[in-house]
Amino acid sequence: MLFRTKDLEAIFAGRCTLAFRRWKKPTVKPGGTLRTALGMVGIDSVEAIAPDEVTEDEARAAGYKDRAGVIAMFEAQQGTCYRIRLHPAGPDPREALREAEPDALELETLAVRLLKLDKAAPAPWTKQALQLIAAHPGVVSTTLAENAGLERAAFKLNIRKLKALGLTVSLEVGYRLSPRGVALLATL
Repeated sequence: MLFRTKDLEAIFAGRCTLAFRRWKKPTVKPGGTLRTALGMVGIDSVEAIAPDEVTEDEARAAGYKDRAGVIAMFEAQQGTCYRIRLHPAGPDPREALREAEPDALELETLAVRLLKLDKAAPAPWTKQALQLIAAHPGVVSTTLAENAGLERAAFKLNIRKLKALGLTVSLEVGYRLSPRGVALLATL
């Protein structure tokens, strides 16, 4: 489930407590959370509805000017209409993770995780990716992917795996190693 930046800002400011989507199958569940650019969003409920059930107040709580905006969005898409109740659920835990200095045991655990990622791939890639990012912070992913000999989409997927471990930080353009990533790379 994706949000526009202005909608995320409204969620984290407490102005937006609902979202409306039209899906063939819901992509979120009550009690779940979503990682977003501004932090975690908690999902309180996901309810199938008829388009005419949307009220003016609900439309405004979802960031729309009025009910007609929600109806227009529903009409432009296919699937079942859903009302999703949500709330800000705090910062992305990866932020604290990537800034923490890992101890020897954590470094060993991370090295094992990288080894598993390498074994699951056609060829080892984790150390090379960390080295590329360390040597070229802020360089566009297309260039990094070429240097790694990968398609951009495959490279970005790999970097998301490293980011989930708190090793990299996405920049407006490109990436940089987190303090955790720098510490790990020094041991590899």
